[in-house]
Amino acid sequence: MEGSSAYQGDLSEMAKKSDEPVRKPRADAERNRLLLMETAKTVFADKGSSANLEEIARIAGVGIGTLYRHFPTRDALVSAIYRNETTQLAAAAKGLAETHPPVEALRLWLVQFVDYVVTKHGMSEVLESLVGGTSELYADSASLIIGAVNLLVDRAVATGEIHLAMDPLDILRALAGGASISCGPAWRDAARQLIDILIAGMKASR
Repeated sequence: MEGSSAYQGDLSEMAKKSDEPVRKPRADAERNRLLLMETAKTVFADKGSSANLEEIARIAGVGIGTLYRHFPTRDALVSAIYRNETTQLAAAAKGLAETHPPVEALRLWLVQFVDYVVTKHGMSEVLESLVGGTSELYADSASLIIGAVNLLVDRAVATGEIHLAMDPLDILRALAGGASISCGPAWRDAARQLIDILIAGMKASR
C-alpha cells in the first residue's frame, strides 16, 4: 500500500509538471527571438556588415545555437529585423487610431515613422548585403506602411480637422528625404519639428 501510495504521488506530481511548462518553452523562445532581433539591430547599426553573429549572441546573453535555431542564416536575421520593425509600425497605426483623436494619432504615428527611418538607415549596409537583394522585402514593407498612413490620414480628413491635397505617401517622403543626407540625432529632432509643421499646414489649409 505504501508503495502504491508513493507511486500515485509520483504520478500526481508528474501530472502537475506536465501541465505547467507546456507554454513556457514557447514564451522563452519568443523572448529570445525578440531579444536577438533587438540586439542585432543595435549591433548592425553600430558595426554594419563587420558585425558577426557570435558577437550578437554573446551580447544578447544566449548561445550561438539559440541564435541559429531562430535565424538559420545572417540574411534570415536581417530580414526578420526589418519585417518586425515594419509590422510593428503598421500595427501602431491601428492601435493609435483606436486610442487617440485622429490628428494626434497621425502625429504620434509619424514620430514612430521617423524612428523607423532611423533604424532602416542604421541597417542600410547589412540590408544591401542581402543575397537576392531587397526588392521583395521593401515591396512587402511599403504595402504595410502605405496602408497605415492612409488609415490615419483618411480618418483625420473625415473629421474635417485637416485637408490634404497630396498623396499621403508624400508626407512620408518629406520626412524620409533628409535621411539620405544625415540620419543622426540632430536629424531626428529636425524631423519631429517637421511633423508639427506638416500637421499645422494641413490644419491651415482647411
